[in-house]
Amino acid sequence: MIKQALIGEFLHEAENTRKLLQAIPDSALDYRPQPHLWSVGQLASHIAEVYNWFEGTFNSDLFDMGTYKYDKGDISKAANIVTKFEENFSRAKSVLENSDESTYMNTWRMQMGGNDIMPPMPRVVVVRGFLYNHLYHHRGELVAHLRATGNTVPGLYGPSYEEAQAMMAR
Repeated sequence: MIKQALIGEFLHEAENTRKLLQAIPDSALDYRPQPHLWSVGQLASHIAEVYNWFEGTFNSDLFDMGTYKYDKGDISKAANIVTKFEENFSRAKSVLENSDESTYMNTWRMQMGGNDIMPPMPRVVVVRGFLYNHLYHHRGELVAHLRATGNTVPGLYGPSYEEAQAMMAR
């Protein structure tokens, strides 16, 4: 039952992620609101990369960030980021669908150099926090970045401002 709920949320939210990534114009990729923050391209790539973490989260009780190979991919074009998202989404979907619900309460750890970098917790808590909520957080940042560049964003939980204005004008 938990698995079906996770799959339902995953599919719904992946569609929101897809809409948002598809809304990024190439002209916005280099924008960063402050020098120490990720650019739109880097942030979008990170969002796409989080879907690559499903295998290590579902299929192992230990995620070793010291050996993980982060792949930001080619972020010179928004279409490349969407392609990366689609590839990672497809693998993540398969991992989730094939996951063993009996392992959801297993203790999961993230380490680097043998040291825990997150407190050990049940896998299902990690899925909701480290995977799902992490994505939602970064999507919010991406919405703010796109708005700051004068771009419109799609509605994720109802119509966006522009979509609502268009509906009222009809």
